[in-house]
Amino acid sequence: MVFMEVALEANIGAFDRAARFVVGLAFLSLVVLLKDNARWIGLIGFIPLLTAMFRWCPVYSILGVKT
Repeated sequence: MVFMEVALEANIGAFDRAARFVVGLAFLSLVVLLKDNARWIGLIGFIPLLTAMFRWCPVYSILGVKT
């Protein structure tokens, strides 16, 4: 069985990475702060945290942006 190797070239710079980390944590804090079903909006915070962790943004790669 042949596996394809996909190399993700980093397209997020240091400032962008830090900003995504802060925004991700802010959204995740909504899970604790909000009540009822509105708290699940905070799970959106995983997206910027994951893109900051991997230093790769799929939207940036589609648009050809590299910070």
